Amino acid sequence: MDKTPRGPVPEEGWPAPAGAHYLDCLERLQTLVAPDWYLEIGTDRGASLALATCRSIAIDPDFKIAGPVWDNKPALHLFRQTSDDVFASGEIASLGAKINLAFIDGMHLFEFVLRDFINVERIMSRDGVIILHDVVPIGVASSAREWDKSKTRAWTGDVWKMTEILRDRRPDLTVDILDARPTGLAIVRGLDPTSDRLASDYDAIVDAYLTTELDPARREDLKETLDMQPAERFLDLWGGVA
Repeated sequence: MDKTPRGPVPEEGWPAPAGAHYLDCLERLQTLVAPDWYLEIGTDRGASLALATCRSIAIDPDFKIAGPVWDNKPALHLFRQTSDDVFASGEIASLGAKINLAFIDGMHLFEFVLRDFINVERIMSRDGVIILHDVVPIGVASSAREWDKSKTRAWTGDVWKMTEILRDRRPDLTVDILDARPTGLAIVRGLDPTSDRLASDYDAIVDAYLTTELDPARREDLKETLDMQPAERFLDLWGGVA
């Protein structure tokens, strides 16, 4: 799979992730976590899915898989549906899988990502890890709620809101932001599959954040509160590399 960095160059005055490419980080995390079950939402051409070597579940309403992502896996379940429909169907639960590692990279609007996080956490092992993509906004066009393809090839939408939501509404979670190119990764640990706090507060959270925009002042605050960590250093420490 092609791991050539893609996406927009950060605009002046915006956060600028400059660490390892996110696919390289995902590859390291597959090794560090050594999951029995891996789940991802938003597979597209399959670059991230190809990195998993365990039993895997992939969800995407419009797969564009460009290689044999199944060759290195003992089992692979593909769901060509929206994530909302998949979780509502109960089909994943019927597999009896406890997910150890999950990657959420679906629809790039925070309310969709929030629903995905709620649904995924419910089927995670307590020592599992959820990874969120596109949590670092790097420009006006790429972080807009509507994707104008005439202005940017890549679109992060307002996924950046998820870091604030998780840290505010779920202080029991550990949320680390890595400076993975081009648009960051959030590593979420300390999961509680029994928690219903986000689900019960969902409507209130959406109402509170729906119209929030990144004006210059808020953008400067965000650069500080993101607390981006060097991806290579974070993963080395996780792996016990001095």
